[in-house]
Amino acid sequence: MRSLSCVAITVIGLGTLFSPAQAKELWTPYLRGVDEGLASGALPPAGVYGVLNNYWAGYDQYDSKGHKTGLKLDALIEVPVVLWVTGLKVLGADYAVALAQPFDYTNVKMAGASSLSNNAHWGNFNTILVPGQLSWSLPNDLHVKTGLSVYLDDASSSPAHPPSGGGVGAGNGHWSLQPDLGISWLHDDWNLSLEVHYDVNFEDGKTHYTSGDDISVDYTLAKTIGKWTVGLGAHQQNQITSDSGAGAAGCATKNGCKVNNYGMGPLVGYQFTDISIMAEYNHNLYAENDVAGEIFNVRLVTKF
Repeated sequence: MRSLSCVAITVIGLGTLFSPAQAKELWTPYLRGVDEGLASGALPPAGVYGVLNNYWAGYDQYDSKGHKTGLKLDALIEVPVVLWVTGLKVLGADYAVALAQPFDYTNVKMAGASSLSNNAHWGNFNTILVPGQLSWSLPNDLHVKTGLSVYLDDASSSPAHPPSGGGVGAGNGHWSLQPDLGISWLHDDWNLSLEVHYDVNFEDGKTHYTSGDDISVDYTLAKTIGKWTVGLGAHQQNQITSDSGAGAAGCATKNGCKVNNYGMGPLVGYQFTDISIMAEYNHNLYAENDVAGEIFNVRLVTKF
């Protein structure tokens, strides 16, 4: 299975899984941990917002037993997002739409080697459309948000159309649908949030390979003091169903190709007059059938 997505000033991300043994799909649609620090159940006031995630990852690949294989992946992922909170009410909820066009730089190498055949390159990930998000403000400072993210089959490179210089594709060669759910308790400048994404991946029309469904969860515990926000973020990503198609025979076994990863780390943010900035760091706690390691994301948010 493999990765990118979400919005609301909950944003939109991209998580990655490179698997040369299967050499099928490369990315899992949601970018692990990208929305840590946000109030995932709430939308901001009506208006148009710009969000930019600057996401760096230094990954090792792990096998089905959680052991490093020696393969490494360095990635820089830029995720610009436009979020429009319309001011309309639907079923008593605030309604918003969003659009993201991520792009990424990847470099694959073996431990002790500078690179594999000079494969480092930039590319465009699948365009992400969010046709609707609904956020309800409930009693006792609770907020609940639902939404749907759609990943288009328009990446600049993929397993079926690899980059000319080698390396991993910049995106997936298939469509994905991602229902989203966010729950937040926002009280006395505390933010306790849970954000869940369920990814449904369609068959790659060229390779006829289908990545299994997966679930991604981001956790936030943060406190705002004046213009500063400090706290702790955590994430998990678990593949629910097995991959299928040519080359996926081993995925039917226990663990098989299923992705599992967990990470945690601190976060800190500051609110300027017209822009907010938040930095998040996550360290890998455990991973199998996946790439994982150190993640550092700097998120900028402004209202146009």
